[in-house]
Amino acid sequence: MRPGILLAIVMTLPVAAQGQRWTAEKAKAWYAAQPWLVGANYAPASAINQLEMWQAETFNPAEIDKELGWAQGIGMNTMRVFLHDLVWAQDAVGYRKRIDTFLTIAQKHGIRPMFVLFDSVWDPEPQLGKQRAPKPGVHNSGWVQGPGAKALGDPKSAARLEAYVKGVVGAFGKDKRVLAWDLWNEPDNTNGSSYGKTELKGKEKLVEGWLGKVFAWARSAGAEQPLTSGVWQGEWATDGQMSAMARLQVNESDVISFHNYDGPAELEKRIGWLKRYGRPLICTEYMARGNGSTFAGSLPVLKKNGVGAYNWGLVAGKTQTFLPWDSWQKAYVGREPAVWFHEVFRGDGTPYKRDEVELIRKMTGK
Repeated sequence: MRPGILLAIVMTLPVAAQGQRWTAEKAKAWYAAQPWLVGANYAPASAINQLEMWQAETFNPAEIDKELGWAQGIGMNTMRVFLHDLVWAQDAVGYRKRIDTFLTIAQKHGIRPMFVLFDSVWDPEPQLGKQRAPKPGVHNSGWVQGPGAKALGDPKSAARLEAYVKGVVGAFGKDKRVLAWDLWNEPDNTNGSSYGKTELKGKEKLVEGWLGKVFAWARSAGAEQPLTSGVWQGEWATDGQMSAMARLQVNESDVISFHNYDGPAELEKRIGWLKRYGRPLICTEYMARGNGSTFAGSLPVLKKNGVGAYNWGLVAGKTQTFLPWDSWQKAYVGREPAVWFHEVFRGDGTPYKRDEVELIRKMTGK
């Protein structure tokens, strides 16, 4: 066949044929080329949520540079970082520049981020502009969902959300500084114990419909990095025990990701369940000291099984996620909990627990 004819055939292939889910072999080859992935879920200490992190008025490159330097110092090589659709809708050109600035800073510190596009957890009514102050003594009192409930329930939002996904992934989907894309955080989380705001009726089914579209949009935008969305609740021992949402997540993901805030025995059991898919595994959330999930217990299990590891939280700040989940029921006003729930560093860069950072350094070979 002449090259010109071959090119014509390729150019007329449908988008789906050019943007299929990775084969297991391709996923394993990609993962084999990475270092052992160790990092944190990251927001700067000065940001209460994704909007405050990324809006032009509060984006803080100097702070990001300082804090990622602390992460680099203990051997972390990646961060999981949440984006937001409203910031893109407000100023796509400016947002793209700020993401590029973030990537330049991260690259300086040997860190390749996994970007999260959507999130079903915490406040369902995100608003652009100045963000409220943290609620005293309460865990994650200002984090916001994206898309918010209004957009989630409106089919007319599709054009805007598609433009966001294709715009971000189109801009950075071939950028070697980006590790991977986490398309939707805990999509079926109904957020029952916080905010006192009624969730959208039928939210889980709505998000299930959106999630399939988001995977298709990201693939059609030409992402060269793997796509994923992490399972986090319920039983995963067999496909029959998994929810429809969890099955959708694992069946669309190039690499399988999951959350686990339990002790090492439960973590290892769940890793065993997910190994049946024959794809690389990444734990995108773990480490809740008060719930029995610790660096000392979980990190050795993750390394032994070759699983990527992102603990929740790097630096204690306005998210206040060093406070436990139950602070929504009993605020820790004017007092520090006996044991920090999340986070590695205090605001001045000193470790919360020196033995933990020494363990991380040892396990990452720093």
